[in-house]
Amino acid sequence: MSDRELKLRYLRSQRPRSRFAYWSALLLLVVMIGSWFVGDFQVENFLSERRLQNLTRFLHELIPYPLQERDFNLGIALKWAGEILAEKGWSAMVVTLAISVAAIVLAGFGGAFFSLPAARNFTSPEPFLPSLRNPHWAWRFLWLALVWMTRLFLIFVRAIPEYMWAFLLLAVLGPTAWPAVLALALHNLGTLGKLGAEVVENTEPSPLSALRGLGASHLQIAFTGLFPLTFSRFLLFLFYRWETCVREATVLGMLGIVSLGYWIQDSRARNHYDEMFFLVLLGAALVLIGDLLSSLAREAIRRFS
Repeated sequence: MSDRELKLRYLRSQRPRSRFAYWSALLLLVVMIGSWFVGDFQVENFLSERRLQNLTRFLHELIPYPLQERDFNLGIALKWAGEILAEKGWSAMVVTLAISVAAIVLAGFGGAFFSLPAARNFTSPEPFLPSLRNPHWAWRFLWLALVWMTRLFLIFVRAIPEYMWAFLLLAVLGPTAWPAVLALALHNLGTLGKLGAEVVENTEPSPLSALRGLGASHLQIAFTGLFPLTFSRFLLFLFYRWETCVREATVLGMLGIVSLGYWIQDSRARNHYDEMFFLVLLGAALVLIGDLLSSLAREAIRRFS
């Protein structure tokens, strides 16, 4: 055995071992196997002859209709795509983007507002000075109740998916853009409020303790201390959640809100699979653009903060 192999064996024998990681991996394997049987997944007919024929027909119908019975022609394809863009594509993309922007702005303001009462080190009789002063137990209880009421509210609004929020709001507001905006805003408010509270709780306490020691109020600590210390990190989360809003705004259109999802569902109902596929590609392009802009914004925040 060569020296290299001996050294590799020695290093392998000295690697750290974790019983927790071992049993966690084993439990995960058991859960995966169990879910396969409990879920009753059927694979025997997954690639049957009938399904393969359906797949072949479906792929053929994805070809633009003017080109289905002829050789590919770029001019005809561009004309077909241009007509769809002019008729519904551009307007649907603009509506989808507008819904996502409006939703994330509302979610950002709401998340920033609720992140403060959800932060345990801020929402207390003596924020950031727990060891120097000892208020009455009833006063501490009221502040603690505010923390948990806010946290329960944030859990509630983010526990309901955007699709369900939109479905409920459609019954009240009708098939306008507002159900989608408010559905995305409510769900992301809960997420941003939770993340914002975590940012506040993990902020360096020294300057905030100094402010409180000088007699600053909760409001003064929030604006003069927490805002400059946490703003850049909160913006990172805001742009990350905006990426999600762009994706979900497309999907919510399937409930009847005139965004890309609405026209995708309309094309599916009319069996115009070529048009449906083109609109899906427009949605994917919009999501990619949103992800790119969000990544550039987050990178700029990290660089200059």
